[in-house]
Amino acid sequence: MCGRYTIRFPDRFDARLFGVGEWPDLGPRFNIAPGQDVPLVRVGPLGREVVMARWGLVPGWAKDAGIGEKLANARGETLAEKPSFRGPWKSHRGLLPADGFYEWQKSPGVTGKQPWFIRRADDAPFALGALWETWRTPDGDALVSCTVITTEPNELMRPIHDRMPVIVPREGWTRWLGDGAARGTPPPADLVAPCPAGELRAHRVSTYVNATSRDDAPCVEPLAE
Repeated sequence: MCGRYTIRFPDRFDARLFGVGEWPDLGPRFNIAPGQDVPLVRVGPLGREVVMARWGLVPGWAKDAGIGEKLANARGETLAEKPSFRGPWKSHRGLLPADGFYEWQKSPGVTGKQPWFIRRADDAPFALGALWETWRTPDGDALVSCTVITTEPNELMRPIHDRMPVIVPREGWTRWLGDGAARGTPPPADLVAPCPAGELRAHRVSTYVNATSRDDAPCVEPLAE
């Protein structure tokens, strides 16, 4: 699964990188969690754009927005089958700008889980594969929400967790979003795959990060050996 991620260096993210007209003024985030509003790159009525979306997908047919609490992640293997995801998988794919994510490792005979922080080896920005949907409240207000797609782990992640988020390679962003030359093409199932292990680095961090109320640099500091 993917339950937290980061945008530690917001100055490295901009409109040009993601091909959008404007970019929101973002502060550094060290512990982004489900239920919070996150920047989402998607294709809107006028083309590619970035909007703020609630992390936790609320399907358009849902009676209550509370369902989003259970839909922070979507398994890549069943996107085309699950009622909550098959519609967005066809036409509402998005990208979540990030520069790191966390996973919690469970070890036999050990109480509690050990959090790990994972980033690119070059510490560059990347994009998590996501789905988005618009839900209407009884009053007619629109709620844009999203979910992070997960896949099987690569060699680096396998000892840590049995799932990892889909990291869409930059050369695949257009196909993933389905705009430009990729408009009208089938969903890019080949991109729902673990990224090469050599592109990532991981280190243990303190359980300080466990509390979603903590959103500062100590969250990502390596745990002293």
